[in-house]
Amino acid sequence: MTCAARWHPLTCHTVAMLVLAHRGASRDAPENTPDAFRLADRQGADGVELDVRLHHSGRLLVRHDPLPAVDVTDAPPPPTLDDALDACGDRMLVNVEIKNLASDGGFDPTMSIVTKTVEVLRRRGERWSERWLISSFSWATIQACRRIAPEIPTAWLRINVDTPAIERVVAAGHTAVHPWERMLDASTVERCHDAGLRVNAWTCNDPDRLVELAAFGVDAVCTDVPAIALAALSRPPLEK
Repeated sequence: MTCAARWHPLTCHTVAMLVLAHRGASRDAPENTPDAFRLADRQGADGVELDVRLHHSGRLLVRHDPLPAVDVTDAPPPPTLDDALDACGDRMLVNVEIKNLASDGGFDPTMSIVTKTVEVLRRRGERWSERWLISSFSWATIQACRRIAPEIPTAWLRINVDTPAIERVVAAGHTAVHPWERMLDASTVERCHDAGLRVNAWTCNDPDRLVELAAFGVDAVCTDVPAIALAALSRPPLEK
């Protein structure tokens, strides 16, 4: 089984819980930068999570916080999505979170951010095709992803996951739910799995809690400290 195949909701893991470097290895390198993604790869993370925003120029930039209305000339610009993907090596999974909420920097009702993101991912070709997962807090955005690129797995980011949310995600054909780790318990994970959904939690840096999440059966966890997470889960160092 390839590492990338584990995104599929019906495919079993070969490890207890995947470790996704949240904005790269962001405790040890500036978040959402090529350096952070390359470091995550060297530390042995199974994948990375990164944030994509649509710049007013039409470019896709990797940045968590809203983009400034006017470009700041004395600060380095965020990397483009292509630059970020180039830094993700040839094995890691890539969770692309699309930032597209009115309450978080603006909502694009035309969904051009989705179209452009899909174009970038598809240009990477078949060799990369099983490495993708697109997520968003915006329901409209992941729905657009399903319409435009049904071959790419999608996930709904949430604070918590209740029964109506599970039913909504399943009915729409999405692959996973991404709840805040503090809202998770074993019964919630079990209900998601019974419905055929993956559970990928955000964001946990505490070794004891990471072990607990793995015991719950969480499929993947975002963490700022992938090396610490791998050690807590007794995962051997990556052989490179």
